[in-house]
Amino acid sequence: MINFFKVDKIPEEYDFLDIMVVDIFGRLKHVTLPKSYVSEKTFKEGIGFDASNFGFAKVTDSDMVAIPDLSKIFVEENEGMKIVHVLSDVISPSTGKFFAQYPRSIAKETLKYIKESGIADDAKMLVELEFHIFDGITFKTGETESYYFLENDEGLGYEDNQPKTYGSSYHLNEPYDIHFTLRNEIVKSLENAGIPVKYHHHEVGIAQHEIELNFMSLVDAADNVTLAKYIIRKIAERYGLYVTFMPKPMFNMAGNGMHVHQYLEKDGKSLFVGDELYNLSELALNYTAGILNHSLTGSLLSWSNPSTNSYKRLVPGFEAPISASFSKGSRSAAVRIPGYLSKADTRIEFRTGDGSANVYFFLSAMVLAGISGIEKKLDPVELGFHSKGENEKVFPLDLRLVMKGLKDDKDYLKTFPEELINKWYDTKMKEANLIYSIPVSKEFEMYFEL
Repeated sequence: MINFFKVDKIPEEYDFLDIMVVDIFGRLKHVTLPKSYVSEKTFKEGIGFDASNFGFAKVTDSDMVAIPDLSKIFVEENEGMKIVHVLSDVISPSTGKFFAQYPRSIAKETLKYIKESGIADDAKMLVELEFHIFDGITFKTGETESYYFLENDEGLGYEDNQPKTYGSSYHLNEPYDIHFTLRNEIVKSLENAGIPVKYHHHEVGIAQHEIELNFMSLVDAADNVTLAKYIIRKIAERYGLYVTFMPKPMFNMAGNGMHVHQYLEKDGKSLFVGDELYNLSELALNYTAGILNHSLTGSLLSWSNPSTNSYKRLVPGFEAPISASFSKGSRSAAVRIPGYLSKADTRIEFRTGDGSANVYFFLSAMVLAGISGIEKKLDPVELGFHSKGENEKVFPLDLRLVMKGLKDDKDYLKTFPEELINKWYDTKMKEANLIYSIPVSKEFEMYFEL
């Protein structure tokens, strides 16, 4: 049994200090110190590491320092060991300043930019985590073979070319919701670690699940999504299970999004509540227009949907939005205004993003896109985004097109260094060119005899 619990300071008794750093893709990395090595100097001066292995720096200038953020501590009790985990900021020794390309630096600078703009004091985010739980997975790619095989006790597999489980599994109940107890354990662990959860349930697809976090400030939301992924996977692994947040692990079934409910706040009050369309304020409509406008170019999607697999989820026929649209209560709209809320709780939900994103980059770019809409006073209705399904403006649905959009539309990314944008473009274009060069089994079915 693994136990997690939130603490306000480093406890007196523990075995290891685990310093966590985020790489360019949003994955957690760590270095672990025995308590005997830890001193006050550790917390003040940090621990050096090679940032070239994290995707941020050149080998010729790769020395960085991880500085523990003592406001981001939780303890893990595991196999008789007490491990203190702490998220870190990163400093460049050559400048003595926070490294501008580090994901947490981007998120913090974005929050600072919002405040300095005078528009808002904070951006509040509620993130939905969708993921699949599999009992087994094997995959391989080579010159003469390419395959993957997934196993799941819910009935994954085919009989007479039909799935064993029919229809939607949304909110599936016990005993068919076979991982209900596991999700309860995960949610309890998340809350004990200081990550607030709203609810959890089975999702639409076979083996698909959702844990919805609660509203948090931008940086806290990104931190907690990152830590939640770690905790979810760690608990599942103890049961011999495999968790993936990839957007489309299964053909012809619902994919995993990362929906983000959000609003801007000033003086403790939401700026999105108003008397305009759908009980939104004019500012909220401007913000919505900014998000959709920069999504339509592909630029925002380069951060919110940065994988080739993203565009296997963004296809017609599922609840994955593929066009620049907003509507009340519609799960096919890229921006949905929840229909079940009272006017006082009015907010927007961006539904296009997914879990392949670096959540720090995703949330930051999304807010900056919204802010640009406010600054330019963009009207989403005038721009043709208030569509009822006719003449909708479809997003670029190919990673290479999306990355070209980033190159052409980046001025709104005020807190993203040019070097990071260029590095992201190069990295993702290499990924796209690699994936699009590999034959898949369906192509053999379709083209082998031509």
